[in-house]
Amino acid sequence: MKQSRFFSRILLAALPLILFSCGGGTSDKDEKAASDTAAVATPAETPAPAAANTIITTPETMLTIVFKVSSFQKWMAVHEKGDSMRKADGLHDYVIGRGFKDSNMVLVAMKADDAEKAKAHVKMPGMKKMMQTAGVMGNPDISIVTMTWQDTVNVGNVIRSRTTFAVKNWSTWESTFKEGKQERLDNGITDRAYGHDVMDSNKVSLVTAVMDTAKAFAY
Repeated sequence: MKQSRFFSRILLAALPLILFSCGGGTSDKDEKAASDTAAVATPAETPAPAAANTIITTPETMLTIVFKVSSFQKWMAVHEKGDSMRKADGLHDYVIGRGFKDSNMVLVAMKADDAEKAKAHVKMPGMKKMMQTAGVMGNPDISIVTMTWQDTVNVGNVIRSRTTFAVKNWSTWESTFKEGKQERLDNGITDRAYGHDVMDSNKVSLVTAVMDTAKAFAY
């Protein structure tokens, strides 16, 4: 219980930081097909379909960058122009988030084909000037993470909390964290993804979704 509540305090301390915008989910066409099927079939004839597995446990490398901008619209215009350059370096846009309290705080998460290429991308000549042109203020917080667990189910446009912290042992932390899953669910917090730094497995990166703000903040 003490461990679980410690992790919860970490999560809630990060709540004001990032509001993610995520895609995915069932299309209108799929929903209509399911509705039409239900209309013509009886329960005896058509068993309930098995729930789709949305959990990914294959390790995946991701580059995340957190920074503040003078104008989100100005930054986005510059960011979109760099799409082909990112793809050439094996980077694929995944999530763009904005701060819950400060909407000029931005998080960019990209899937990376290769960790070394991702490192080279953020250090390439001209990157600093490009960020200045886009209105990035101060030094960005850059992480390259191996995500070991992800839930890709579409939970909608709700608050996401992203935080990093150090642990003594990755395996011990993961085991303890899994034990607290139901307690988090009961208090409005859903696990979205977790993993560790590519160079240090004891530096954890954790993303959760706040499904019930009243319960989560009370917790």
